[in-house]
Amino acid sequence: MKKILIIGASGFIGNAIYKELNSYFDTYGTYRTDNSFFEKNQKFFQYDMELEDISILLNNLKPTIIISALRGNFNAQLDAHERIINWIKQHRCKFIFISSANVFDSFSNYPSYEYDKTLSHSVFGRFKIKIENALMRLPTNKYVIARAPMVFGHTTPRIQELKTLHDLNAPIEIFPNVIINATSISKLTQQLHYIINRNKKGIFHLGSTDLIYHLDLIKEICDILELDNPIFKQVYDSNNDRYLAVLPKDNKLPKNLQITTREVINSVIAK
Repeated sequence: MKKILIIGASGFIGNAIYKELNSYFDTYGTYRTDNSFFEKNQKFFQYDMELEDISILLNNLKPTIIISALRGNFNAQLDAHERIINWIKQHRCKFIFISSANVFDSFSNYPSYEYDKTLSHSVFGRFKIKIENALMRLPTNKYVIARAPMVFGHTTPRIQELKTLHDLNAPIEIFPNVIINATSISKLTQQLHYIINRNKKGIFHLGSTDLIYHLDLIKEICDILELDNPIFKQVYDSNNDRYLAVLPKDNKLPKNLQITTREVINSVIAK
């Protein structure tokens, strides 16, 4: 059985991945701050990337797949990922890195595909590119780069933030000329499950198959959540339409693992 370690399994995305995989694989996770729930779960290990060397945990656990859903200090993350990559070079292990559409945020005239050149003007995007580039120096069968756009779902931080801003009568920022795609947390975890199950490798774009203006997406989500009279703050970072979307071309997943924008919008309602 595959032994999986999720680095950052106490975060929202990391924990959702853990819940998806735990029943099928020998799955472990890390958490950072003291938490009685994780402390009692013998499959979770406390790990502070700013103070500890991840190699110690890797040597003890010897995972066959490492999934990174880390958040926090970028320099500490870069150091942790460098140590993970060095460990992978010496062991039979694959690394799945959860990346972002922001690795393409310097491009604006078209959507981005798996093997397009990355270029970013944001600190976050450049940070993700550094890790991607380090991974791509490994043999292809050693890594998966899973680029995700905005992630929604009824318990996601983005939806909680929308509800909070609405309750506070505070403005919700929308970008009227930014064309994006999105995904749901449930579909993202199913896609990663498939990638692991089928031993896939390389780069995957895990967003919706169609595109939508950011303004329209947030308005439709507010409508389906029945948020009355939300206050929108329109932010224009360009005079022209701009794309920030990751679409699959070379590594397409089966139909049942693809998602549309309508399905993303519907995912914000609890079932």
